[in-house]
Amino acid sequence: MPSIANYRGIIPAISCPFTNDHRIDEPALRKLASWLAGHDGVVAIMTNGHTGEVFSLTPSERAEVTRIVADELRGRMPVISSIVCEGLAEAAEHARAAQAAGAVALDVMPPHHWLRFGFTPGHALQYFEAIHRAAPELDLVCHVYPAWTRASYSSQLLAELARLPYLQAFKVGQRDMNKYARDIQAIREADASKAILTCHDEYLLASMVQGVDGALVGFATFIPQLIIDLWNAVKAGDLKKAMAVQALITPLKDAVYGGGEPTGEAHARMKGGMYLAGVLENATVRPPTEAPNAREMDALRAAVEQAGLSKR
Repeated sequence: MPSIANYRGIIPAISCPFTNDHRIDEPALRKLASWLAGHDGVVAIMTNGHTGEVFSLTPSERAEVTRIVADELRGRMPVISSIVCEGLAEAAEHARAAQAAGAVALDVMPPHHWLRFGFTPGHALQYFEAIHRAAPELDLVCHVYPAWTRASYSSQLLAELARLPYLQAFKVGQRDMNKYARDIQAIREADASKAILTCHDEYLLASMVQGVDGALVGFATFIPQLIIDLWNAVKAGDLKKAMAVQALITPLKDAVYGGGEPTGEAHARMKGGMYLAGVLENATVRPPTEAPNAREMDALRAAVEQAGLSKR
């Protein structure tokens, strides 16, 4: 039985607030988690994603982020934690730590040495199985990387993963619309019960209309209501309204992502936007990620004001 009853909707990949001296800001993280969970249409929260600057966090800090968010949302909303590791034993340790911290599902990113060396389908299946064995009570979510990387999953492999009984959802970010459509079809044909969630922060409307079940995106930690409004319009088949909402999102998207894919500096710009919108009191990022420069902050300020979100 799935450990999360409903993946269909919006799942923010939560940002991780830091103090000026780069420690995890627990009060700010609790406040952000509670604020996100208060939006009708948000169905879960994910910790330790790229938006959460996971690569700057030690293993114990990753567990601490999950513990804080899970404790704050206990009884209100399920928490998913990403697993970002290189090997089977390490991934198993992280899975057990996330479960102990309160996660009820695990988002499985590809090991990053695959980006350099590639992998075989057997490698991927072993990786998922090792994580499942370490935390068998938890659902797994398959995090699909861009098609241009060597860690991209084939449609055939995605179908095999969809047949795994413990894998309940896919976070799909191919950045190639032809492959995106083929992969959605392959997953649906393998097991139509599995949830498919776009993670194309930088082109939400175009990816939402492909027949997915929602979005699992870092951008939703900044503008959850706009993304919920967009998703509701898509579900209702109201293209005119969806395009109007996307028109509000696009300047924010351009200011954060700069016309490209998510990057560390994009997540820093997102924190800058969250500060301007009053979502965060402190936009500190951990080095070596660099804070937005004055020109980037001006662009963020203009976009936030245009969307009617400015609080500073």
